[in-house]
Amino acid sequence: MSDIINAAVAALSAKLGDAGFDGSAKFVIEGEGGVVIDGSGVHAGDDDTDVTLTASADTFQSILSGDLNPTAAFMSGKLAVDGDIGMAMKLGAVLS
Repeated sequence: MSDIINAAVAALSAKLGDAGFDGSAKFVIEGEGGVVIDGSGVHAGDDDTDVTLTASADTFQSILSGDLNPTAAFMSGKLAVDGDIGMAMKLGAVLS
């Protein structure tokens, strides 16, 4: 597993905290792999999920750090969403 995926798991776990997530989502970091968020927490993987969000490592890091709004990233084409858009919005609310 890459350092970027390990860092993403740690960062998403910290943001999610004890809140949990009712559903499932996968972040695909281009050229690195995937990170899954579901009811059991955050882990590296390529599981089937309700929604898949795909972005570059730089875009993903900007979203996590709060420098880039996920909606703005989506609208500008930096973040692709495939699946349940409502679940993506729910994830955005949990992580902000």
